[in-house]
Amino acid sequence: MREFTVAEAKAMIPEVRERAEVIVKLRANLAELSLALRTGGAGQSGGIAEQKALEAHLGEAIGWFNGHGIEVKGIAPLLIDFPAVLDGEDVQLCWLEGEETLGWYHRTELGFAGRRRLK
Repeated sequence: MREFTVAEAKAMIPEVRERAEVIVKLRANLAELSLALRTGGAGQSGGIAEQKALEAHLGEAIGWFNGHGIEVKGIAPLLIDFPAVLDGEDVQLCWLEGEETLGWYHRTELGFAGRRRLK
């Protein structure tokens, strides 16, 4: 498992934000198409083939994070963690969709509820 320094994780945030926008768009398109398919309103939105394609694209977009050692904890909203060590303790540098910068961390065993501001 890769461990990030705070500087390494912060340096990745511009690309993280760009890739997050792709996930947000795919997520919304998939939600709309899935609803249309469930309610019989498909047509202009597409069908099952388009739904499967959106699911595959979403999987690929999420895979980029995993491939770079970044853990995806949720996709609605997008929540990611960068494994790290701060003051000798295992932590996760935590970024939530919509945040401009990387400014939070939490102890690995506490999860999101233990979120604290980076110093």
